[in-house]
Amino acid sequence: MNIVDGKDIETRLESAPKPERSRVREVLGRARELKGLSDPDVLTLLATQDPELVQECFDAARWAKREIYGNRIVYFAPLYISNLCGNDCPYCAFREANRSLPRRALSQDEIRKETEELIDQGHKRVLMVSGEDYPEGGLGYIFKSIRTVYSVRKSHGNIRRVNVNIAPLSVEEFRALKAEDIGTYQCFQETYHEPTYSRLHRKGSKADYRNRLEVMDRALEAGINDVGIGVLFGLSDWRFEVLAMLAHIRHLEERFGVGPHTISVPRLEPALGSPLSRNPPHAVSDQDFLKIIAVLRLAVPYTGMILSTREGVAIRRAALELGISQISAGSRTDPGGYAAGDQSESGQFSVGDSRPLREVVEDVLDQGHIPSFCTGCYRLGRVGKDFMDLAKPGLIKAHCLPNALLTFAEYLCDFGGPGLSKKGFAAIDRMIETDVPGPVRTKVRGLLERVRSGERDIYL
Repeated sequence: MNIVDGKDIETRLESAPKPERSRVREVLGRARELKGLSDPDVLTLLATQDPELVQECFDAARWAKREIYGNRIVYFAPLYISNLCGNDCPYCAFREANRSLPRRALSQDEIRKETEELIDQGHKRVLMVSGEDYPEGGLGYIFKSIRTVYSVRKSHGNIRRVNVNIAPLSVEEFRALKAEDIGTYQCFQETYHEPTYSRLHRKGSKADYRNRLEVMDRALEAGINDVGIGVLFGLSDWRFEVLAMLAHIRHLEERFGVGPHTISVPRLEPALGSPLSRNPPHAVSDQDFLKIIAVLRLAVPYTGMILSTREGVAIRRAALELGISQISAGSRTDPGGYAAGDQSESGQFSVGDSRPLREVVEDVLDQGHIPSFCTGCYRLGRVGKDFMDLAKPGLIKAHCLPNALLTFAEYLCDFGGPGLSKKGFAAIDRMIETDVPGPVRTKVRGLLERVRSGERDIYL
């Protein structure tokens, strides 16, 4: 499969003319039709340097995000269960050659304790992450760990959805993973630039560029409903990575009728025992990073976009306005980090936003967004193509906004305290009046009263 034609992308980047102002505005007008953008359109926006036009691009991205997803922000936490790895990626603390990193694979009891800590924070969905070697039991260790997370119950509830970020699998293995009732399968290409990929991945299973590039084909073929892709920005020219990622998305849409459920945009950050991570080969400035987010939002307006705690507070605030729809909060990136309590230096990467979940929730609320802990779409079957059929015309927010309000109300009742609860319920009341469609407004108010009376896990 010729998923990404790197030479063609490089040729187009080299020959791309400086965009005229009229051309940029023509592209931005087309972006507001919410049908995505062609590669020439994306090239135009990537090449735009004029501050006024860049701001217009940001304005269009902000508008597109609100049209498709509304102003809700979904929360999750990464759950690292193992840092055992046979790869030697020089940008990652988990690389096999890193002798300064303590190695650990959590027992099922330790995973249970990590899950309890996350539930006590208020989280309802996790992204399970593992290094690309597994302890005794192999892939069965992953399956058992998923079951352990789902089995934990506390007074404040449980984890309702486990998404998974693990090494590429075969079609048969993906079928077994699907049987564990996961949400999204996530795997990052790291860099689509094949010469760079080959130079940085010389050892372990990750050395096979093609195997990693084709992993989403195998996942979708096996019946995994939702997949999440991503690039580690800073390894290669960010403009190349954007165009290559869009080529990957186009391939999935053409072959399976559905693109990725999410796009992640991690930027290379310092990691223990990784000199390369402290001096990125193609460092991405803050302004260019925000442009990446805005352009992706306009190019694939229906796809969720994820930002991790790699980024600092200021960039996360700005990114929420330009297209990000999911964020992690209160994250630990080392196995056992939640139970240990303190931020460890032996995580997979440096954390730029170390604030606890509650502080991030209040900050996001103050920005005018609605925090969401919803997992309703997964459990109602609004996944894969069914989800996209609602997202592309902008209809998904009519389903997701009520669920966001109900799960935020849950969070306020269980974790908010007097100050945040007062502020949060006032925002919920305003949103019901201004954004919830009239025919369902009374129903949502009734469900909200049930939440305030003690019922949990109510969704539409």
